[in-house]
Amino acid sequence: MTTVRTRFAPSPTGYLHVGGARTALFSYLFARKHGGRFVLRIEDTDLTRSTVESVNTILEGMTWLGLEYDEGPFYQTQRFERYAQVIETLLQKGLAYRCDCSKERLEALRQRQMAAKIKPRYDGHCRNRQVSPDQPHVIRFRNPDQGVVVVEDLIRGRLRFHNEELDDLILRRSDGSPTYNLTVVVDDWDMGISHVIRGDDHLNNTPRQINILRALGQEPPRYAHVPMILGEDGARLSKRHGAVSVVAYREQGYLPEALLNYLVRLGWSHGDQEIFSLDEMIELFDLEQVHRSPATFDREKLTWLNQHYLQQADPKRIAHLLSPHLGKLGIDPSQGADLVQVVKVLAPRAKTLVELAEISAFVYRDFEDYDETAAKKHLRPVAREPLEALRAALEDLALDDWEPYTLEQVVKGVAERLQRKLGKVAQPLRVALVGRAASPSIDVTLQLVGKEATLRRIDRALAYIQHRAAQT
Repeated sequence: MTTVRTRFAPSPTGYLHVGGARTALFSYLFARKHGGRFVLRIEDTDLTRSTVESVNTILEGMTWLGLEYDEGPFYQTQRFERYAQVIETLLQKGLAYRCDCSKERLEALRQRQMAAKIKPRYDGHCRNRQVSPDQPHVIRFRNPDQGVVVVEDLIRGRLRFHNEELDDLILRRSDGSPTYNLTVVVDDWDMGISHVIRGDDHLNNTPRQINILRALGQEPPRYAHVPMILGEDGARLSKRHGAVSVVAYREQGYLPEALLNYLVRLGWSHGDQEIFSLDEMIELFDLEQVHRSPATFDREKLTWLNQHYLQQADPKRIAHLLSPHLGKLGIDPSQGADLVQVVKVLAPRAKTLVELAEISAFVYRDFEDYDETAAKKHLRPVAREPLEALRAALEDLALDDWEPYTLEQVVKGVAERLQRKLGKVAQPLRVALVGRAASPSIDVTLQLVGKEATLRRIDRALAYIQHRAAQT
């Protein structure tokens, strides 16, 4: 049996799009399932748009997602000599020819065809002309003008393309640079790619590439064209729908396993199962189960998955990933409560690492403002007495006793002594500590904030109550 070899071949003209990431994932899973090889190829022949920054962003996104490639990255700009050899071979065999048609002629041809409601295509004007290699020209492929190209697509089934509808595409531009349809054919051939998994926007290129491969005496790989990803409005997913860059989702606090799990479910399913580990994806993934219709990107579903993984992950790992997000808030997590303990307590309340950083900030620094509704309800004059009693009791507590059980007993003791319901004591304290009415249990909140900050924030709350009372 032929060894399965798949490839991911992005163009470094921008970021790694989630659509490209899904294609890379499908290619990776197929290779891994069949004991094959996964190749990374950088298609950087567009010299005016390709950048080193884009290459680095693509590699960074692949690494973050954990899509480890077995070979590469290979760069097309390092293979120009090889492309030139193949073009020369096609010229010598009469399977390609020089064309010196001007832009004006080609545009006039296009306009006439469109007016006649004919699909625009090159008319073969230079097929049998002798064009000097010394004058400006392009190299065109002599596409068969009869017959049918049959593509046994692993997702779409059998597809038929009539050669008479395919034009003589350009293999080399007038500046000497090779075109996409030539380079991809040569690369897939030289790299022994057995299965090409790519977006269905390449579907029209497939019969052309098959014809070039067969002209070179090669059997084409198997093809699988993945339907596009749409935004919730039904239009093709783009920047106007929000983040579409893989790295942007990392910056927004999503976990790579959540994004991978979400992407694999965009157009593929295994019964009603929603949660997949990478090993399960490799075991269960099947190209023939990929849907033929476009998938819709649902940000809420991705966030739901992220929340699941955030709660299930090792707290030490989440603490490591959370640290830079706290840094963006100007917080040094080494100055305060143990970050792993913070994650254990607060991760169940967050959907993303960014959100987790925001709700963890109170542990490490004083907040700027009280939540208006919470302060209006809980920081009233009636709260002065329990807050003063709590401050006195907490100030007398030794640092060695600053742990949840003892702290809980202090709060309960104040409530009993003042003959108040626990909520009438704990809620004003909670707002004083975190600025809002929601936090973990009051004993754990006290432990995380620490003694010094607790006393300082109670003083601030008492001053706030006094100030409000003076205004009324």
